[in-house]
Amino acid sequence: MSSHYSIPELIDGARLSAFQWRIFALCFLVAILDGFDTQAIAFTGPSIIQAFGLGPGALAPILTAGIVGMVLGAMSLGLLGDKLGRRPTIIGAVALFGCATLATAFAQTTEQILVLRFIAGLGMGGATPVVLSLAAEYGPAKNRGTIMTTVLLGLPAGAILGGLLAAKMLPVIGWQGIFLVGGITPLVLLAVLMIWLPESLHFLTRHRLGTQRARIERIVAIISGRQTPTGSTFSVPEVEVKTSVSSLFTGGLARTTCGIWTIYLFNWVAWFMFLSWLPTVLKATGLPADQAPMGTVAVNTVFVVCAIPLAIILPKINARLLLLALFLFGIAISWGLANSGTHWSLVFILAGAAGLGIGGQQIVLNYMVAQAYPTALRATATGWAIALGRVGAIIGSASGGWFLEHGGPSGYYSALIVPLVIATAGLLIIRSQPQAVPAQSQVSH
Repeated sequence: MSSHYSIPELIDGARLSAFQWRIFALCFLVAILDGFDTQAIAFTGPSIIQAFGLGPGALAPILTAGIVGMVLGAMSLGLLGDKLGRRPTIIGAVALFGCATLATAFAQTTEQILVLRFIAGLGMGGATPVVLSLAAEYGPAKNRGTIMTTVLLGLPAGAILGGLLAAKMLPVIGWQGIFLVGGITPLVLLAVLMIWLPESLHFLTRHRLGTQRARIERIVAIISGRQTPTGSTFSVPEVEVKTSVSSLFTGGLARTTCGIWTIYLFNWVAWFMFLSWLPTVLKATGLPADQAPMGTVAVNTVFVVCAIPLAIILPKINARLLLLALFLFGIAISWGLANSGTHWSLVFILAGAAGLGIGGQQIVLNYMVAQAYPTALRATATGWAIALGRVGAIIGSASGGWFLEHGGPSGYYSALIVPLVIATAGLLIIRSQPQAVPAQSQVSH
């Protein structure tokens, strides 16, 4: 007599195996290299400006092209991950941003750099949601939040490593050398992924092809530590969700949705304007080009250090009050930077603090969306909020150079205050306790 197994129950009921730890590690490595390559243009921006004789504003289209590519990559490769599988999509994304980043090292014009950054952005933006999905699907429910947060921290960790490398090696290997490292390393990891990265059990089970039964049984045996009886069947419960964007504006949710969209849009304007342009602004202030990347290192280090404590305390405190405190802190930091001149110790302390005061909201916002909407609407609410955030990222990356050219470093830092104030206003219009919307039923197959 054949037995029936639920894949999530099997994973939740077993101890974490070395096989699962290997998957999480590979996902984390992909995120690290993704973070390195995402910030590579920020580290090398001052040197590229100098090499091609550009004004600061000329870097804006290159920065924007990468982020536009990331938006399109997240949308298109995320869909491919659901259609073709997590494994081939991750491998394709790493190959795409690795090859495009490597080719950037040999670019002869800024137009070539712009096109290659767009192509790299497709891979970088596409890799993140798919590795998160794979890690989440192999993680037991009780550890899933920690696993996903840790994988996500690979992005700022990669930015830290890139900043340290640029600070030490940029005078030696030049801006091209940074892109060589950022291109060759993912291609080395690519070979490892092709050997060691498995397909998602959830995907294999949903796409019941005859050739996949043996793969499912083999992976289940590794995770559970025992063989399943011959002829066993496997399933993954699915949630039948019939929601639309209009649902985010019904049942008393309209104010909350408008507020959350405003926060995401303008917080990401400030965060990406700050993160993308900081090394260039520090150089324009008078810091030597080889030391400018250390500003990014300071920002991302504080972000990483603060992320875990924030995630731990969030369920225990009022998320709205925490966000309000962070926005006020971010506004104070921006004002301090605008008036810090060339007092470099103060500049770096404030820049590091911005990792919490401007970037820390990213951790709180995801939690706040989950709390503000009923279960059936959370995926739709999160997806649209992040989409608005990405629009903000494009605006921030595109506008930083204009503020630097017209207002100098002080004007640039002062400009950060405006989106932070607007985001704070968005926070104040959110309903304290949005009305619930009936949840959709769950259907198992």
